[in-house]
Amino acid sequence: MARTVPRARRALALALVASLGGCTRKDAGRFVVGFSQMESDNPWRIAQTASLKSEAQKRGVELVVTDAQGQTAKQVSDVEDLIARRVNIILLAPREFEGLAPALQAAKQASIPVILVDREAAGTPGEDYVTFLGSNFIEQGRRAADWLAKATNGKANIVELSGTPGASVAADRAKGFREGIAKYPGMKVIASQTGNFTRAQGEKVMQNLAQSLGPQITAVYAHNDEMALGAIQALKSAGRKPGQDVTIVSVDGQRAALEAIQAGELGATVESNPRFGPLAFETIEKYRAKQQIPPKILLTDRLFEKSNAAQFVGEAY
Repeated sequence: MARTVPRARRALALALVASLGGCTRKDAGRFVVGFSQMESDNPWRIAQTASLKSEAQKRGVELVVTDAQGQTAKQVSDVEDLIARRVNIILLAPREFEGLAPALQAAKQASIPVILVDREAAGTPGEDYVTFLGSNFIEQGRRAADWLAKATNGKANIVELSGTPGASVAADRAKGFREGIAKYPGMKVIASQTGNFTRAQGEKVMQNLAQSLGPQITAVYAHNDEMALGAIQALKSAGRKPGQDVTIVSVDGQRAALEAIQAGELGATVESNPRFGPLAFETIEKYRAKQQIPPKILLTDRLFEKSNAAQFVGEAY
């Protein structure tokens, strides 16, 4: 029995070495970036991840990607796993504004900087995270409202299909849109329900609203293209004519949306570019060089409508 104790200890030591194997890369001179993606079930998220992977490969940087599968609790766990692997820096696409504090705190305690991409999270830039990279979501909502007001001559009964409850982007796009239509007394939101940023749920919600509200609906504002495309299908199934008796505006700028604009079914979409790769890695390099990083770095978004959809459809994701 006396000989089994040392063997057991050696086995435990080997297990510890194996478990810590991923933790040595930081000390070995290999720069590793972790990316906590919130989900990968729609074209926008897939394009975002692909952009980061492509840019990392170009720069010879190792990128470790996790997928929270639309669950905030799993995203916190994913960030903790990236910390355990001792990545050098973390790119975080927060699923919700609240709820990521434990992840940010864990990274802070481990002295691993975090950069927020495309969605914001509760915290203070420069303290809880380095910076936020993304669009001005309030402005996106305002631009959608302005376009819709012009397209409907300032008179519309609007159904709003909102994004994930608790997400900063959903709150901001709703706020901006309401600020935009406030200038037009004839524009009213007659129903607002979440489609959770998915085509299937957008279609289901629109089916129910088309049945209950019928011809009262003259416009739809969707927080993203996927929900707008689902709404188009639901309205057609209900005997309505998207682009004729219902005017639809959304946000994102994906290829299927630009094709729907060309087909006359979607009125317009405000761009929300998913290709964060170049900006994210440029920001990382500036941080490594100890340059001053602003609390927010905003992208410039375009508006796609009938006049220019054909011009940009080829480069859309």
